[in-house]
Amino acid sequence: MKKITIAIDGHSSCGKSTMAKDLAREIGYIYIDSGAMYRCCTLFCMRHNLVNPDGTIRADELERLMPEIHVSFQLNPEKGTPDAYLNGENVEREIRTMEVSSHVSPVAALPFVRTAMTAQQQAMGRDGGIVMDGRDIGTAVFPDAELKIFVTASDEIRAQRRYDELAAKGEHPDFNAVLANLRERDRIDSTRAVAPLRQAPDALILDNSHLTIPEQKLWLLEQFHKLTQ
Repeated sequence: MKKITIAIDGHSSCGKSTMAKDLAREIGYIYIDSGAMYRCCTLFCMRHNLVNPDGTIRADELERLMPEIHVSFQLNPEKGTPDAYLNGENVEREIRTMEVSSHVSPVAALPFVRTAMTAQQQAMGRDGGIVMDGRDIGTAVFPDAELKIFVTASDEIRAQRRYDELAAKGEHPDFNAVLANLRERDRIDSTRAVAPLRQAPDALILDNSHLTIPEQKLWLLEQFHKLTQ
């Protein structure tokens, strides 16, 4: 049976990564978190003092240093899912902080960053058999993906999910700040000049605002089996 490419796009904190990981595990595919790759680039910027006090990015310096950024994934045997590595260092926990979240959209909007990360993503998925989630997977990275899903949910529900995720890690987030950050990321992601967040014409829409995880999983498996059986 030919292995297909599955592209899952959508707004931040709508559960893309959770569903993509679960689907990949269920069908025996490789999961790739493209958003983690942009978070790694953001962490690199922060470590190299490339973020200005006003939140803008020192783009010229970052572009010069882009060849030094390599993102990879390695399976975490305890979790059963891949961790993100920046130049060989496991940074999975660091890239999920609110501080990284507050800077990732400006970094991801830079054309040369998207070009570099898209090339790395396409190399990872060259042979199919992958589930990749992000903002532009079905439109820019894998426009020929056999299965494309566009996921959304209400702002408040997505903010609550993100709040709960941060609280579970021992952080003390402010809900209104989380909601404001989410809406700002949506704005930047949807209006950037290169590969903006948008639904691919042939993508299936999944609004999971009020779906349980089992209901969501069943729906995804049905779409997969329609194409592969």
